[in-house]
Amino acid sequence: MLGTNLASVDVLSLAFRTDLAILRLAGAEIEDRGSLLVIRSPANPAYYWGNFYLLERPPAADEVDGLVAAYDADFPASTHRAFGVDGTSDQRGALAALVAAGPAPDVGTVMTATSVHPPPRPNAEADYRMLASDEDWAQRVEVSAAVNTDHEREAYLEFATRKAEHDRAVCDAGYGAWRGAFVHGRLASVMGLVDCGDGLARYQSVETHPDLRGRGYAGTLVHRVARHAFDDVGARTLVMVADPDYLAIRIYRSVGFDDTEVQTQLQQRERG
Repeated sequence: MLGTNLASVDVLSLAFRTDLAILRLAGAEIEDRGSLLVIRSPANPAYYWGNFYLLERPPAADEVDGLVAAYDADFPASTHRAFGVDGTSDQRGALAALVAAGPAPDVGTVMTATSVHPPPRPNAEADYRMLASDEDWAQRVEVSAAVNTDHEREAYLEFATRKAEHDRAVCDAGYGAWRGAFVHGRLASVMGLVDCGDGLARYQSVETHPDLRGRGYAGTLVHRVARHAFDDVGARTLVMVADPDYLAIRIYRSVGFDDTEVQTQLQQRERG
């Protein structure tokens, strides 16, 4: 099993702890500076959450200018800024000074499960299997692009292609598996699962093509991936992070996931 200890920094958040384990598997560099971690993904510099600061706590008002300047010095070629704040609760109330400098806050609901049950309306029509061929992985990139339409398409395709290459390498190394629901050969829904060590397994990139939502593919796939995690990987706790305001969170709850923590992040797409 993988270890998740990171030098002198004790990462409390299940979301960030599993994020960092997966990033390390994908070749990220993690530098411990005591009060923060610097995470770099040299192979994918456009990946916001592969190139960011993880802060031990919200910065004080008189620390923000120095923090932002240090970030820009550490990521001189980047156009974005991204900060995570460790902890298990919503910390937006303590981030006014950093938000005033440009990064916008966002929170995710950290969900966990130690057991699962089938969704209320399982779908038995699709072919549920691992991504295996080049064509399977190419379809995964296209599904991701269809879901993430708030980015410029060509730039996003470049990012998604690199991300898929990293994810496939994690699978090839034996630490993860990406599974999809295929309908007549077309990828309808896809998600990954990565063994993060210490009995933790993390869902990744849970996406369903917009034209094929509402048919039970995602819920059925979440359940089947969970059974694989418990039965074959030996996981004790499954972790996923969901948008609290998006309807998909109900799918995860319907198979047995509970809201456990809050992940606090801030990002700025274009530096001022």
